[in-house]
Amino acid sequence: QLQLVESGGGLVQPGGSLRLSCAAYGKGLDYNAIGWFRQASGKERAGISCISASGSNANYADSVKGRFTISRDNAKNTVYLQMNLLKLKYTTVYYCAALKPSWPLHTSPLEYYYWGQGTQFTVSS
Repeated sequence: QLQLVESGGGLVQPGGSLRLSCAAYGKGLDYNAIGWFRQASGKERAGISCISASGSNANYADSVKGRFTISRDNAKNTVYLQMNLLKLKYTTVYYCAALKPSWPLHTSPLEYYYWGQGTQFTVSS
């Protein structure tokens, strides 16, 4: 059993910064990557970024390149998402998830099999 615990979120001004955390707990389960997703009400989950279990590879959606940075602390088994220059449209719920070990690094939500509970933040002036 793998448990993902998210933290962060809150209220931030447009153009501001926020860092989300995803801590993984559990033994005997493998995964290829941890991904971050956003899901607005009534919309499909959209991949934002993902990082391999080793931390050696990462992908970003075009909309966040140059503004968001994904990283991991292997000692703490925690993945971070640093979000800079936040836009109003990113007011939504963010989730982290673990990618199945048989799948290559990507951000399709169908191949992620353990999910955190989600964390919400608001970008507002």
